[in-house]
Parts: sequence; C-alpha cells; structure tokens
Amino acid sequence: TLIHIATSTLAVLVAAYLIPGVHIEGYFTAFVVAVVLGIFNTVLKPILILLTLPITILTLGLFTFIINTLLVMLADYFIPGFSISTFWTAFLFGVVLSITSWFLHHAERS
Repeated sequence: TLIHIATSTLAVLVAAYLIPGVHIEGYFTAFVVAVVLGIFNTVLKPILILLTLPITILTLGLFTFIINTLLVMLADYFIPGFSISTFWTAFLFGVVLSITSWFLHHAERS
C-alpha cells in the first residue's frame, strides 16, 4: 500500500542519516531504494534463502544477515544516487533499516 511504501522510504532516510558511509541524493532516490529493496526482498530473498539453506541452518539463521547485506549492495549497484561505502556499512544499513522499518510499521498499526 501507499502508506507502507511511505514508511519504508522514511526508514531508508532514517538509516541513511544514522549511518556514515551511506549517501542518498534525495527523497525520490530514497523512494526508489525502498521500492527496489522491497522487490528484491519479495523476489530474490526467498530464492537466495532456499539456495543457501544448508549454510543458513548451520549458522542458525544468521546467514540471512549476509543475504540482506548482498541485497543492499545490489541495490547500491543499480540505483544512481544511492551509495554504500563498504560491506560492513551495507550490513549495518540492513540492520538499522530492519529495526527502523519494524518500529515504523508497528507505530503505523497503532
């Protein structure tokens, strides 16, 4: 829905503001990042989790953080105006984005 996309865009802006090494040129770029990450999480993430199921089970699910990081780095590659400096910055961006999104979507329901 439109509210879900707006809160995801806000979460991207908050995460980019909090983490040094993440650069977003403007609000429209943040919107594009939110939409692209949403598409990646809907289409690519289940396939990647299925393909990496043995290592995901072996690491008790912690490998999904690496999958999230790779999806953020993939978005960085495809979206002009969105840049992430290092792997660990992308990792932290994914964690902060997840926490911020959870908080905003939870606040949206209340």
